[in-house]
Amino acid sequence: MGKIRQLDTQTANMIAAGEVVERPRGVVKELVENSIDAGASRITVLIEQGGIDRITVEDNGSGMDSEDASNAFLRHATSKIRSQNDLWTIHTLGFRGEALPSIASVSKLTMITSDGEDASRVVVEYGTITEKEPYPCDQGTSITVEGLFYQTPARLKHLRSGSYEASLIQDVMGKFALSHPEIAFTLVSDGRDAFRTSGQNDLLEVLYAVFGWQAAENAIPVQFEDYDYTVTGYIVKPTVTRANRNAIDLFLNGRMVRTGRLYSAVQEAYEDFIVKGRYPLCVLNISMDPHLLDVNVHPSKWEVRLSKERQLEYLIRDRLKDALAGTLLVPETSAREARAEYYEPMAFDTDRLIDETRRKQAEKAPVTIPEPVLQVKEEPAVYAPEEKTIQQEIREDTQILEKIRETIEPPKPKDTPMRAFPDMQVIGQLHEKFILCAVPEGLAVIDQHAAQERVHFEEYCRILNQNPVMNDTLVPIVLHAGNDLVRRADELNEAVKDLHVVFEPFGTDTLAVRAVPSWLKELEEEAFLQDVIENFRSETASVYTRMERKKIATMACHHSIRFNRSLTMEEMREVVRQLSLCENPYHCPHGRPTFVILKEKELVKEFLR
Repeated sequence: MGKIRQLDTQTANMIAAGEVVERPRGVVKELVENSIDAGASRITVLIEQGGIDRITVEDNGSGMDSEDASNAFLRHATSKIRSQNDLWTIHTLGFRGEALPSIASVSKLTMITSDGEDASRVVVEYGTITEKEPYPCDQGTSITVEGLFYQTPARLKHLRSGSYEASLIQDVMGKFALSHPEIAFTLVSDGRDAFRTSGQNDLLEVLYAVFGWQAAENAIPVQFEDYDYTVTGYIVKPTVTRANRNAIDLFLNGRMVRTGRLYSAVQEAYEDFIVKGRYPLCVLNISMDPHLLDVNVHPSKWEVRLSKERQLEYLIRDRLKDALAGTLLVPETSAREARAEYYEPMAFDTDRLIDETRRKQAEKAPVTIPEPVLQVKEEPAVYAPEEKTIQQEIREDTQILEKIRETIEPPKPKDTPMRAFPDMQVIGQLHEKFILCAVPEGLAVIDQHAAQERVHFEEYCRILNQNPVMNDTLVPIVLHAGNDLVRRADELNEAVKDLHVVFEPFGTDTLAVRAVPSWLKELEEEAFLQDVIENFRSETASVYTRMERKKIATMACHHSIRFNRSLTMEEMREVVRQLSLCENPYHCPHGRPTFVILKEKELVKEFLR
């Protein structure tokens, strides 16, 4: 007797559900796509516990009569295509006829629908139709999904918390709104509005709702085409960036897809305008002949095949680069305190106010007075500023900074062997890129940028492991986070507690920060905090451990000495001194060497001696 058996319909549907419905987000995606295909102008999604308990999708589309309402739950039953030839001219988002039966096989599904004349209600419990009856309702369709995966516990246990699943659903709703600005979308999570658009066909309005005012304010409209493709949308100036490429939204014929090659084309267009490790924001709707797009690749429809893909890559890369080059990219910034010289350790707020007062007094009327005895921490609460010369201020600042160093860098015990660092004597600078030093073995060539990266990296590592001095902001830093993260503010604060930053809900979709560590003023505070939020949102682990220290050093990289900067002998000596105090002075945080040594005996050989 043969071993091969045909699976029953219910088992086949559950297998299909594993490909179509991997989590509540997949359910929402499939049902909203059906609503869009039905011609709806208003779509409302209601979820409870991130869709784990309940998902309801309501629309005002064309609806179905009672016969179609029953047939919709048959596998591969669809109104989108009729024959195999139709697979090459797909104009709808759905076409397989797998979504509804797959969802109904792993949940209790209730559908209420009307085509304007015939209205009905159908209830399907884990693959079996249990109720079917006439039911009065307005034209459109409402589908409620309850108890998702309750009969498949292996799938259920892999779901994350309700708040996390809700954030994924909000992300996919944002993508629907960006790809179809003519439709009014509403997302209600646990009885509260989480996301809403007006459906006025204003893409800039939707971009504002999804990414916030800063992105919308820096958006550049683009529109270009060739013989096969038409591209419209917005790109955002490189003054606004993200830590990952989740904000690059590309839609092919109104369909959200994941295509690495087109993402790379966008990143290449920004390559000359954005720092390495940062990613742009953009929304591009790409229209083409359906014959060029094969969506019959995977049941989830995230993956597609594209004819003439290389042609589209070049089109996007070249036209976006031209659009950026023709736009003023100088960011508008408010006046702020000048940054300290590169060789000065970071100043803490408790001393910055004192130093600032002294500097202003010295600029007005510099006079010479006897050098005072420094007792900064023991002075009365009311500080009386004294006029001093610049030289006296420098000496006092040096003493204060040395005291701070002693608290940050406790002296090593005498019995601890010191690490061997070459004795370097600075002799000059090469091409404003490298510091040349004489060492016993020969000639040391120091990469001035890599050396400062190592110094900054270890400074931040030390400070992050302590309780930093907190600096209250005069005006709270307000960050667009989306309603999903506002509701997860407690979870976010718990995850980043070792950064000593507290995010407070500030409206329905924004977070506010009222105090930041003093070391953060060495960075762009708003951009850094936005990165913290984005990294928390995209984390795959169940607990966000904390941004890696190496990432923080990378973001601080642009504060290090750059190439093509001339340094004085004193500045170069300070670079060498700071490098010699590092735990690992031989490599920058990215693994590149900070200096190399050309041995004297090799130089002698080159001169044939």
